[in-house]
Amino acid sequence: MTGGDIAGLIAAGVFAVLVGLLAVPLVKLGRVFDETRLQIHELGENVTPILEEAAVTVRSANTQLERVDSITSGIADATGNVTSLIALFAATLGGPLVKLAGFTAGVRAAVTGLRAPKAR
Repeated sequence: MTGGDIAGLIAAGVFAVLVGLLAVPLVKLGRVFDETRLQIHELGENVTPILEEAAVTVRSANTQLERVDSITSGIADATGNVTSLIALFAATLGGPLVKLAGFTAGVRAAVTGLRAPKAR
């Protein structure tokens, strides 16, 4: 063996050790990828029922919102009816009540005016 052959064997040995050292992290990385693939597969299997439940929940919420909408419409109609009733009451009885209140105030002032001179 010559010096060149020995140097070649040493270089080949160093290269083999380097490949061995690099192979360990690559094998571990491969295991990480395998585990990630399995987790993604399990997640895909578990997401489908969750999405189906979410769809049922959204449908139920929409049904409830439709009921609330009909209730709100009824309340709006009732409010409009009460407003109309109040306006009718004010138009029908409001004028005469104001006149009656004015008449009562005038009578009270007259009675007070008649009593005032006697008290002096």
